[in-house]
Amino acid sequence: MKEAMLYEKLNDQKVKCSVCSHRCVIKKGNRGICRVRENQEGTLYALNYGKTAAANIDPIEKKPLYHFLPHTKAFSIGTEGCNMKCSWCQNWRISQSPEPDKAVNGRNLPPEDVVEQALNNNCESIAYTYTEPTIFLEYALDTMKIAHKKDLKNVWVSNGYMTKETLAEIIPYLDAANIDYKGPAELYEKYTGSRLEPIKENLKYLYQAGVHLEVTTLVIPDLNDKKDQLEEIAQFIADELGSNVAWHVSRFYPGWKMQDRSRTPIETIKMAKSIGEKAGLKYVHMGNV
Repeated sequence: MKEAMLYEKLNDQKVKCSVCSHRCVIKKGNRGICRVRENQEGTLYALNYGKTAAANIDPIEKKPLYHFLPHTKAFSIGTEGCNMKCSWCQNWRISQSPEPDKAVNGRNLPPEDVVEQALNNNCESIAYTYTEPTIFLEYALDTMKIAHKKDLKNVWVSNGYMTKETLAEIIPYLDAANIDYKGPAELYEKYTGSRLEPIKENLKYLYQAGVHLEVTTLVIPDLNDKKDQLEEIAQFIADELGSNVAWHVSRFYPGWKMQDRSRTPIETIKMAKSIGEKAGLKYVHMGNV
């Protein structure tokens, strides 16, 4: 546990968290939407600091990042908690934990140990992933600072729902990011409990800051698989980020609250790839096929 960054104290021992775009106002004794940031007597704490719910060595391509340090390994970590509630989440057991009144689970792995394990396993980068790195900002940032001193690169795999304040903290130490662009605004509101607009702004901010950027869209039947929906995403990437930014169009498999929905047809993924190429994108990759 560590005192949180980027919050302000309000009246009646309330606090306002500014790590993600929910900007939760949290009463004493309560937690934010992410369930891992808790107001204790008017001070906000990150309960997940140094507690990894998952730690693995992955090919960088698994993030997915296809155009950043190809054929190298990334030491990947993530904690419990998330600031979205995507109905199709494949990592829901950790992203939707803990219960609001339960302790945060995870193996104690301080930032220094994360870096040491990355080096010992010949990894060239550390990836902050599995759930949402924004909600373990303090843990990620401390690790990122040590990693850069040891010539390791830092990678975020994120839903993109952080604030500009969070971006200002991490960008000096952030080398690459894969950000989800999930679909139209109504999809975000109905199925994730968030909004699209901050994500589009953050994508532009990251690109303009010179961070290596790739974008992922999980193509889900009857949610975001229509031609015009995919064209909107592809055109945004081409117009606002540039034709060199890779777009990963990934196949949906039933998960969590969407067990009754069928897998995405391969033909739909091929259509998405074609749409991206017609929009002028040079690198469109089909995933989960």
